[in-house]
Amino acid sequence: MSDLCWWPVTDLARAIATKAVSPVEVVQAYLERVQARDAALRAYITVCGDAALEEARAAESELMGGRPRGPLHGVPIGLKDLFATAGVRTTGGSRILADAVPGQDATVVRRLRAAGAIVLGKLNMVEFAYGPEGRNPHYGDARNPWDAATARLAGGSSSGSAVAVATGLAAAALGSDTGGSVRIPASLSGITGLKPTYGRVSRAGVLPLAWSLDHVGPMARTAADCAVLLRAMAGYDAADASASVLPVPDYPAALTGELAGLRIGLLRGLFATAPAPEVGAAVEAAAAALAGAGAVVDEVTLERAGEAGPAAAAIVGAEALAFHAGWLRTRGSEYDPEVASRLRLGVLVSGVHYVRAQQVRGRLREDVDAALARRDVLVAPVTPVTAPAVADRDAALGDGPADVRSALVRLTRHFNLSGHPACSVPCGFTAGGLPIGMQVVGRPFDEATVLRVADAWQRITDWHTRRPPLA
Repeated sequence: MSDLCWWPVTDLARAIATKAVSPVEVVQAYLERVQARDAALRAYITVCGDAALEEARAAESELMGGRPRGPLHGVPIGLKDLFATAGVRTTGGSRILADAVPGQDATVVRRLRAAGAIVLGKLNMVEFAYGPEGRNPHYGDARNPWDAATARLAGGSSSGSAVAVATGLAAAALGSDTGGSVRIPASLSGITGLKPTYGRVSRAGVLPLAWSLDHVGPMARTAADCAVLLRAMAGYDAADASASVLPVPDYPAALTGELAGLRIGLLRGLFATAPAPEVGAAVEAAAAALAGAGAVVDEVTLERAGEAGPAAAAIVGAEALAFHAGWLRTRGSEYDPEVASRLRLGVLVSGVHYVRAQQVRGRLREDVDAALARRDVLVAPVTPVTAPAVADRDAALGDGPADVRSALVRLTRHFNLSGHPACSVPCGFTAGGLPIGMQVVGRPFDEATVLRVADAWQRITDWHTRRPPLA
């Protein structure tokens, strides 16, 4: 039954609904795989084995009684360990919250459970989500599964979420994205990850990094899986002041597979000069393939792209320090020293700097809106490089060297600032066998078109079906 662990969510949910397999069989297969593989991969911080089996038995009973909960009935998922879970510790990847047990679920967790999902456990992450590499000295580094010989970064901060999905340790997972933390690990680990529009998904019960940039999104093997999860997760929540009141579309129904006449803008400028040659070539080839499938592809430049870095640094620095200031004073020695250092840099952000950064953010949003005024989506690389080795401190970009941390967020943070939906999909591999991700960006609250393009791409390619060596 271990092959069950490679079925897409859509297939798994259908098989459970038709009683071809039982939720208990599925959960047992996943738990056996986690027990056998996770010591080397370090995707999980906490495994909820007994609780998951209990939920699976209840799901089976409900199904046999003709009472299915919803489109995820019996599907096992993992949660990045910053989503509150009632009765199960939520560490935020930290020592400070190592024994913190919330009294209730985060809104998105409650909604996924209501749709029938079963929580397998809590997934590894960068401490308090502050970093794109995927390192965690407290719980170990989640290992990128695509290179058996070299230890490589899984990407962060949703490192465990990406590794769990990529290696068959969860059917899908939740991540959070403040500067690319869903899309970066999705790209480096060869899976699909969606950052919805700012405000589309509630963040109530989710540990914050930077309130004005944090997004919550699904991570799975396919865009169709992400569509099912987003449908269950999204919607207004009175507990989150930023949550949108706009109605939630039927995302799976939007996946027509049709690209004819769709207008796609291939991002140039920074998005074309920064990537390493193999990355840039893969995305160029993907754009050509989309055009061959009927889309109308042209080139577009975001004139203010270079302003994103300083603006994001100021906003994240100030907002992260505001949340952590008390713990830094009283428990500073318990932080990962690198994370503590980043947090303390927030004191250098003045009120003037913060306000100006928010003004830049507004201009960046207008820039992306203008590019999308005559196009349905934009496409670009997710990261300018593929998974760096853990030992690497610098990366060779198309326009010169950069430290690994800044290289990884260089092409993603723009759309946290602008708030537009963006999805990472696999679009090729390097000669060394490392996955390359393409970013599909859409208009605000038009995740349906973003997912439609991502799904159509996955219908004409097989990059997303490949399994990593360490799986």
